[in-house]
This record gives sequence, C-alpha cells and structure tokens, in this order.
Amino acid sequence: MTTTMTRTRILLTASLLSLALAACSSGDTPAEHSAADRAEGHTSSSAGLPPGHIDAGEKQANTKGKATGQSCIDCHGKDGNAPIDATYPKLGGQYHDYIAHSLQMYRDGDREHALMSQQAKDLSDQQIADLAAYFGSRPSQLRDLHGTN
Repeated sequence: MTTTMTRTRILLTASLLSLALAACSSGDTPAEHSAADRAEGHTSSSAGLPPGHIDAGEKQANTKGKATGQSCIDCHGKDGNAPIDATYPKLGGQYHDYIAHSLQMYRDGDREHALMSQQAKDLSDQQIADLAAYFGSRPSQLRDLHGTN
C-alpha cells in the first residue's frame, strides 16, 4: 500500500470517528430534571421509565416480595453494599440506568436468574425506576478487578 493511500485511510478513519463522536454528543439525550427535582430525589432514565424517587425506592427495597418472601435488602444488604453471598452484586452506587435495565430484563424474561426473575416479575415501571434511583444514590463500595475505583 502506498504512503498516500495509507494517509487517506487514516484521514478517512479519523473523519468517520469524529462524526460518530459528534453524533453521540449532539444533545439528543433525554431532558434533564431540574435541580429542584434532583434535590427531591428524582432521577431520569435511559430505560424509558418515569422519574425514580429515592424515598419510594428505599421503601420498596425493604418490602418483602410476594414470589420469594425476600426483600432487596435481605439479599443485597444495607444500602445494597453487603450481599449475603459473594456471587450477589453490590448495588449501592451502581449506575441507576444499569439497575433499571437489569430489572426490566429480569421482569420481561430477557435475563434469567432463579431468584431475580421471580422477584422482578411483578414490578411496575415506577417501582423499577424507584429502586434504581434508591440504589444508585447509595454510597458506592464498587471496585474494579484490581480493588480500586
């Protein structure tokens, strides 16, 4: 391949990458809530859910589910940071969108887990949004594989 062709490919690749990055940050994101909404514990979601409410999520997280008789806190611990089993994830401080998408997938059967699928099957969109807002607002004890943030 000639030097001119290599340069052309590099420029074309860089141009396409620039366009892709510009498209991702074009402002087509969902409308943000006002500072007053955030102060009241409301969050927005890319999961297409209504705004979540932290206080309602805390109440929901402590409510025993009909399917298993367990609450979120029973398995994931206080603030979602003390799971009863090492294979259960810490939820405290997790991105609320990740929690919302995961709960939707468990509820809708797109993700399977013996306990979580049963726990999530009767959750409404509002309950999912509230749980995601609550756990996302908790202090984070999440660490990467190297034990750092």
